[in-house]
Amino acid sequence: MANQIVWVDIPVKNLNRAMRFYSAVLDLTLKKEEFPTLSIALVPQGPGEVGVCLFPYSEEDHQPSMHGPLVYLNCEGRLAEALEEVDRCGGRILKGRHSIGGMGWRAIVVDPEGNRIALHSREG
Repeated sequence: MANQIVWVDIPVKNLNRAMRFYSAVLDLTLKKEEFPTLSIALVPQGPGEVGVCLFPYSEEDHQPSMHGPLVYLNCEGRLAEALEEVDRCGGRILKGRHSIGGMGWRAIVVDPEGNRIALHSREG
Protein backbone atom coordinates (compact mmCIF):
# COMPACT_ATOMS: atom_id res chain seq x y z
CA MET A 1 0.00 0.00 0.00
CA ALA A 2 1.50 3.35 -1.08
CA ASN A 3 -0.48 5.49 1.38
CA GLN A 4 -2.03 4.65 4.72
CA ILE A 5 -4.67 7.33 4.06
CA VAL A 6 -6.61 6.59 0.89
CA TRP A 7 -9.47 9.11 1.00
CA VAL A 8 -10.51 12.24 2.92
CA ASP A 9 -14.00 13.75 3.08
CA ILE A 10 -13.87 17.43 4.05
CA PRO A 11 -17.32 18.44 5.34
CA VAL A 12 -18.67 21.74 4.00
CA LYS A 13 -21.72 23.89 4.59
CA ASN A 14 -21.64 25.71 1.23
CA LEU A 15 -20.20 23.62 -1.60
CA ASN A 16 -19.69 26.49 -4.07
CA ARG A 17 -17.91 28.66 -1.47
CA ALA A 18 -15.71 25.71 -0.47
CA MET A 19 -14.89 24.97 -4.12
CA ARG A 20 -13.77 28.58 -4.65
CA PHE A 21 -11.58 28.43 -1.54
CA TYR A 22 -9.88 25.09 -2.27
CA SER A 23 -9.48 25.85 -5.99
CA ALA A 24 -7.71 29.13 -5.19
CA VAL A 25 -5.61 27.87 -2.29
CA LEU A 26 -4.50 24.67 -4.04
CA ASP A 27 -4.29 26.32 -7.50
CA LEU A 28 -6.32 23.63 -9.26
CA THR A 29 -9.78 22.98 -10.62
CA LEU A 30 -12.15 20.84 -8.59
CA LYS A 31 -14.68 18.62 -10.33
CA LYS A 32 -18.29 18.93 -9.20
CA GLU A 33 -20.21 15.65 -9.25
CA GLU A 34 -24.02 15.75 -9.24
CA PHE A 35 -26.11 12.93 -7.79
CA PRO A 36 -29.89 12.76 -7.35
CA THR A 37 -29.74 13.69 -3.65
CA LEU A 38 -26.48 15.63 -3.31
CA SER A 39 -23.54 17.32 -5.02
CA ILE A 40 -19.88 16.84 -4.08
CA ALA A 41 -16.59 18.26 -5.35
CA LEU A 42 -13.49 16.18 -6.01
CA VAL A 43 -9.88 17.32 -5.86
CA PRO A 44 -8.05 15.93 -8.89
CA GLN A 45 -5.94 12.88 -8.09
CA GLY A 46 -3.52 10.76 -10.03
CA PRO A 47 -2.81 7.05 -9.70
CA GLY A 48 -1.68 6.17 -6.19
CA GLU A 49 -2.62 9.60 -4.77
CA VAL A 50 -4.97 10.19 -1.85
CA GLY A 51 -8.49 11.24 -2.83
CA VAL A 52 -10.07 14.36 -1.35
CA CYS A 53 -13.78 15.16 -1.52
CA LEU A 54 -15.71 18.24 -0.40
CA PHE A 55 -18.85 16.71 1.07
CA PRO A 56 -21.96 18.62 2.24
CA TYR A 57 -22.39 18.02 5.94
CA SER A 58 -25.40 16.54 7.67
CA GLU A 59 -26.59 16.95 11.24
CA GLU A 60 -25.81 13.29 11.99
CA ASP A 61 -22.21 13.29 10.78
CA HIS A 62 -19.76 15.08 8.48
CA GLN A 63 -19.76 18.41 10.34
CA PRO A 64 -17.04 21.01 9.77
CA SER A 65 -14.70 21.09 12.75
CA MET A 66 -11.61 22.66 14.27
CA HIS A 67 -11.03 19.44 16.22
CA GLY A 68 -9.91 15.97 15.26
CA PRO A 69 -7.34 14.80 12.71
CA LEU A 70 -5.32 17.44 10.88
CA VAL A 71 -5.32 16.90 7.11
CA TYR A 72 -2.24 18.15 5.22
CA LEU A 73 -2.86 19.42 1.70
CA ASN A 74 -0.06 19.80 -0.85
CA CYS A 75 1.01 23.35 -1.71
CA GLU A 76 4.47 22.35 -2.93
CA GLY A 77 6.56 25.36 -3.94
CA ARG A 78 3.70 27.83 -3.48
CA LEU A 79 2.95 28.00 0.22
CA ALA A 80 3.22 31.83 0.34
CA GLU A 81 0.78 32.18 -2.57
CA ALA A 82 -1.61 29.70 -0.97
CA LEU A 83 -1.65 31.71 2.26
CA GLU A 84 -2.54 34.87 0.33
CA GLU A 85 -5.50 33.00 -1.15
CA VAL A 86 -6.64 31.82 2.29
CA ASP A 87 -7.34 35.40 3.38
CA ARG A 88 -8.71 36.47 0.01
CA CYS A 89 -11.17 33.55 -0.14
CA GLY A 90 -12.66 33.87 3.33
CA GLY A 91 -10.40 31.55 5.32
CA ARG A 92 -8.30 32.38 8.36
CA ILE A 93 -4.65 31.71 9.17
CA LEU A 94 -4.22 30.15 12.61
CA LYS A 95 -0.46 29.63 12.42
CA GLY A 96 1.54 31.06 9.52
CA ARG A 97 4.32 29.34 7.61
CA HIS A 98 6.66 27.50 9.98
CA SER A 99 9.25 24.74 9.82
CA ILE A 100 8.38 21.17 10.69
CA GLY A 101 11.99 20.05 10.62
CA GLY A 102 13.03 17.57 7.96
CA MET A 103 9.44 17.32 6.76
CA GLY A 104 9.43 20.85 5.30
CA TRP A 105 7.08 23.73 6.04
CA ARG A 106 3.44 24.07 6.94
CA ALA A 107 0.78 26.58 7.87
CA ILE A 108 -2.40 25.85 9.82
CA VAL A 109 -5.53 27.51 8.45
CA VAL A 110 -9.30 27.40 8.82
CA ASP A 111 -11.36 27.18 5.65
CA PRO A 112 -14.55 29.29 5.28
CA GLU A 113 -16.57 26.24 6.39
CA GLY A 114 -14.84 25.99 9.79
CA ASN A 115 -12.41 23.11 9.07
CA ARG A 116 -8.86 23.28 10.39
CA ILE A 117 -6.37 22.09 7.75
CA ALA A 118 -2.60 22.20 7.17
CA LEU A 119 -1.02 23.50 4.00
CA HIS A 120 2.32 21.77 3.33
CA SER A 121 5.41 22.27 1.18
CA ARG A 122 8.79 20.54 1.37
CA GLU A 123 10.40 23.76 0.09
CA GLY A 124 10.46 26.93 2.20
